[in-house]
Amino acid sequence: MVRGLFSTRHPLLVHIIPIRRCNLACTYCNEFDDFSKPVDTAEMLRRIDQLAELGTAVVTISGGEPLLHPDLDQIIARMRQRGILSGMITNGYLLTAERIERLNRAGLEYLQISIDNAMPDEVSKKSLKVLDQKLKLLAEHAVFQVNINSVLGSGVKNPEDALAVARRAQALGFTSTVGILHDGQGQLKPLGGREIEIFEEIMGMGKRGFSRINGFQHNIAKGKTNDWRCRSGSRYLYICEDGLVHWCSQQRGYPGIPLAKYTTEDLRREYFTKKHCAPRCTVSCVQQIAVVDNWRGPQTLSPVATPPSSPESLVQLR
Repeated sequence: MVRGLFSTRHPLLVHIIPIRRCNLACTYCNEFDDFSKPVDTAEMLRRIDQLAELGTAVVTISGGEPLLHPDLDQIIARMRQRGILSGMITNGYLLTAERIERLNRAGLEYLQISIDNAMPDEVSKKSLKVLDQKLKLLAEHAVFQVNINSVLGSGVKNPEDALAVARRAQALGFTSTVGILHDGQGQLKPLGGREIEIFEEIMGMGKRGFSRINGFQHNIAKGKTNDWRCRSGSRYLYICEDGLVHWCSQQRGYPGIPLAKYTTEDLRREYFTKKHCAPRCTVSCVQQIAVVDNWRGPQTLSPVATPPSSPESLVQLR
């Protein structure tokens, strides 16, 4: 990460998908299916090696539900062997004491679970009632950092649930964050009055957070746009199950280049490309990574008004 302050020529964070299938079907989510097979393990290891060659600092495994991949531990271990910090986002349903111990041995360093409500409903089964026993197992067995993310926004019936989730996370010794649900294109929907109050209270619980530096999430909560330089496709990469590089989970399709063919030239092009979706984006991990470079590297490439599908659709600004 320190190297990232001095060199802009490598990814800081990559989200990689080893399986698109999920054991749940949350109605707001557009990142899963119920049929996909896991990516071949040998191919996943090659992708980790390719990311290492690009100088990637951190890889977070996501999905779908990554715990459905039969060789997940081997993939995590490969990251550690290549000097990459390893994280994972999971719904937590498949965690057991034995599974947590295996993640410890593999070298996982960070795990996040998003909990959407206090009681399961038709929108989401990721409830505190269902997952509380899993949280206790993590508190007892995990040697990696655990973050519990509560959510506010579209589809959440009772915003008070987010407070209950955050308080429970802190009681168990975990870090706590709060996210704002976006629409199908990752764009913001402003919160209501009570939701904003809860958002600010949860933000105040933590001792640290990127939002304290850039105010990004605070603007989102109030329905304000953000003026920032999105570095997706460069400092942040989203690698889908097909091995293609995308801007992020909500803008899949561009650049759509196979990771095996992704070069430092591609990284530089996307570093200087202004993203059409940035002002109203709610994908906080992308914006947090961009903080490192917001003060430098003015973006001199601009995509067309709609999401581009090929490099030829970029227009260079002189």
